[in-house]
Amino acid sequence: MGDNIDAWLTLLRAPGFGQATVRERLAAADGDIQAALAQAKQQATGRGAARARAWLRQPDASLLASDRAWLAQPGHRLLCCDDADFPPQLETIDKPPAALFVAGRADLLLYPQVAIVGSRNATSAGLATARRFAQALGGAGFVITSGMADGVDGAAHAAALAADLPTVAVVGTGLDVVYPRKHRELARQIAAQGAIVSEFPLGTSARAEHFPQRNRIISGLSLGTLVIEADLCSGSLITARLAAEQAREVFAVPGSIHNPLARGCHKLIRDGARLVETPTEVTQILTPAARALGLELNERLERAGSSPVAAGGWRGDPAYGALLQALGYDPTDMDDLVGRTGQSASALSSMLLMLELEGLVESLAGNRFQRLPEAG
Repeated sequence: MGDNIDAWLTLLRAPGFGQATVRERLAAADGDIQAALAQAKQQATGRGAARARAWLRQPDASLLASDRAWLAQPGHRLLCCDDADFPPQLETIDKPPAALFVAGRADLLLYPQVAIVGSRNATSAGLATARRFAQALGGAGFVITSGMADGVDGAAHAAALAADLPTVAVVGTGLDVVYPRKHRELARQIAAQGAIVSEFPLGTSARAEHFPQRNRIISGLSLGTLVIEADLCSGSLITARLAAEQAREVFAVPGSIHNPLARGCHKLIRDGARLVETPTEVTQILTPAARALGLELNERLERAGSSPVAAGGWRGDPAYGALLQALGYDPTDMDDLVGRTGQSASALSSMLLMLELEGLVESLAGNRFQRLPEAG
């Protein structure tokens, strides 16, 4: 495993390669990362090929040692596209990443996610809207995903954390660099309670061209992207466009015609985005997609022999027994289940999805759930 990680790190840091080239090399080597590295040492071509070959044949040992030291820390991981738990929703986007550096809970990338993005200079009303949607959508079982920028992004992350809900930040720097610097404490909390994700190697500084790149991962991880306040030049419109291209849902909150930060949202609505005024409208649209994602993930893990559903891994867990007892056989909403079990909404959502895949629970309209009689 150590040799494989070294091979991954060497390829990811190769000058002029990038994630797309690493994916190409891996595919050409039939998924063998060691063979991909060996071939790349001989076959690197194009602009800067000599520099790439020099690095591949003799990489900076101290730099790779620093990477390994970072990965050795608790909660740090290099999540590679050949790992069984690599997010399947990223496989269908344009230029999917070959690997992601993760600080925090990598498993959250498999959960149904909603991206909340918007202006860095949001109004107080826009920030309040971001907080309200983040807490409501997080409470409904969706992981709140954003880019840890100023304004709407930061407000959405902070609101999820304040409600003890998980959140995922996708950043445009290496994970040892916090941008903006004022979000150091926010980054620490996200890594402790959620996950921070980047396709860029450690030490990568903030560069303008990195942020549109990271936006495709924000939208790609998410079942839908919600835009709250954005002017016509906002990077949030890039995220929304990418979401549409990735066949994801795009939502926009309308605003006053006198507010310049509403113009981007109004443009999105004119272009086909869904106008939403309440979080419930978002959950009703995305719940079927969340179920489909769960089924796709289960099939993928079954093929890898690590599906918790296939293995019945939940059986014998007293938390699942308590949840089934709390459900009964009458429709019950999430708030009641939180009160009856003492579990968080996000934890319950994951457990309910597992039970639904087993055919023991049915999800109903209005974020309600019902226990089904067991066969036999």
